[in-house]
Amino acid sequence: MAYQIVFFDIDGTLLNTDHIIPQTTVDAVQTLKQNGVHVAIATGRAPYHLMPIAKQLGIETFVGFNGSYVQSEGKIIQHKPIATDTLAKLEQMAEGHSHPMVFLSADHFYANAMDHPHIIESFDWLGLEYPAYRHRYWEETPIYQAFLYCGADESRYTGEFHDVSYIRWHEHCMDILPPNGSKAKGIEAVLKHFGLTPADAVAFGDGLNDKEMLSYVGMGVAMGNAHEELKPFANMITRHVNDNGIQHGLAKLGLI
Repeated sequence: MAYQIVFFDIDGTLLNTDHIIPQTTVDAVQTLKQNGVHVAIATGRAPYHLMPIAKQLGIETFVGFNGSYVQSEGKIIQHKPIATDTLAKLEQMAEGHSHPMVFLSADHFYANAMDHPHIIESFDWLGLEYPAYRHRYWEETPIYQAFLYCGADESRYTGEFHDVSYIRWHEHCMDILPPNGSKAKGIEAVLKHFGLTPADAVAFGDGLNDKEMLSYVGMGVAMGNAHEELKPFANMITRHVNDNGIQHGLAKLGLI
């Protein structure tokens, strides 16, 4: 199968455990592009958190916010914010249970709590700066993703709010997304933009928010360091991110 586009998750996939891109991955991505294969990013990150990686690799197409915001060559091809009234009710419930939140727009991100240890821990894990405090940021601008810090205690939210999607990515935190939001939905928009089909696509990922993506494309590749619950959704498992996993997987597929 001559695959025509490859999507990469960022954390644990493009970035290794030291939060850097291995040189073998940089070289592999450049070879992909030289071979005429489209290269894209598919991540839960916001545009401003993914752009340094995209620029380093020369990638101009990305699925951000787990599918809620999609851009190619500077053009927004899909964006789906969360309903404001839903955010208001969700924050009210979260505050009642002392569960902090972070709200992410296309331009910035703010927390509704100051210096909360779970927020700090999760952003340390991502290797990103902590969000500043801003009261009711969701009133000011469209919000494409929110982080809800509720530990494993999520049933009270999933049982109450049915007009959003939930994806857990950290022991303390889960993503709140527009209804039916997923990386697969964002990839669908990219494929339509390029006139391609899922069978033309490869995706590499390592986290629970990659299940839909790996299932949707023609070739889903799980990193060797992937969450064990993700691996059954993959067609192939490559090496650990720290062991040239991207290069190995692409070579095994005959793409480089």
